[in-house]
Amino acid sequence: MRQPTVEWQVCGVCNYDCSYCIQSKKYRVGHPSADDVARFLDFFETLPGTWEVKTTGGEPFAFKGFMERIVPGLAARTPHVLSTLTNLSAPWPVLERFARLTRGRLGIVSASLHLEFTTVEAFVDKALRLRDAIDADARLVVNAVLAPGRLDDVTRAKEIVTRAGLTFFPQVMKVKGGVHAYDELDAPAVSRLVGISPSPRRANVAPSYRGRACWAGAEYFVLTQTGDAWACRTSKRAGEGRLGNVLDGTFALASGPTPCAYDICPCTVPANRGMIEGVGRAARAEAE
Repeated sequence: MRQPTVEWQVCGVCNYDCSYCIQSKKYRVGHPSADDVARFLDFFETLPGTWEVKTTGGEPFAFKGFMERIVPGLAARTPHVLSTLTNLSAPWPVLERFARLTRGRLGIVSASLHLEFTTVEAFVDKALRLRDAIDADARLVVNAVLAPGRLDDVTRAKEIVTRAGLTFFPQVMKVKGGVHAYDELDAPAVSRLVGISPSPRRANVAPSYRGRACWAGAEYFVLTQTGDAWACRTSKRAGEGRLGNVLDGTFALASGPTPCAYDICPCTVPANRGMIEGVGRAARAEAE
């Protein structure tokens, strides 16, 4: 079963500057104007059916308009499921208000642990508070990049996160054009952290789905803060699969699935929303 999903980069601005961030600094700036936010909300009102709108950045909460206009607007004006990717650096009253505004509508909070800017203990404390504040049916997952040279710290963090009863989601580090080539010192730790042949619900190892039928562009797309829409992250990076712009009225979804043309799928959202033949939800549906 597919869950139509859009990953909306609501802003470029981020209050962190992680050494391993794949997004170059020149793109980690800016946010839409109040008028553009209003036009985005108009667009989401017209998006047919019930989609999952997963807001990303930058850091969504670093943009004042996120909590002032975007979250209240999506909750009040659309039927869509609301999810977000955040580093949890926002003050607790802001996160508590987010939990309240998304009551009955929240899908998943992907909480990114960045040990260059916080401690795992402080992060887990805030994550537990948020988990207890959100809907019982919503999910909170702690994700962490497997940064080379820091895998002992990540291993300790995983132990603390899982001991607290939270889900830990490891992500191999991406670099331009692929994934980082871990050396012989780090490779064993990476294997231990991701496990053997992990599913996309257990780890992000950026696999290839080349040749498999994929609904990206039809029931999944990536949306930028400027309104440009792309079939998926890899197509955007390749300068292909542009679906138009939602702010100027040129946006149009593809009519159906197409074979994946890429050797890397850097994000597990399409796989976990049933977009890829034989993977995730799609695999379970085929088995049934």
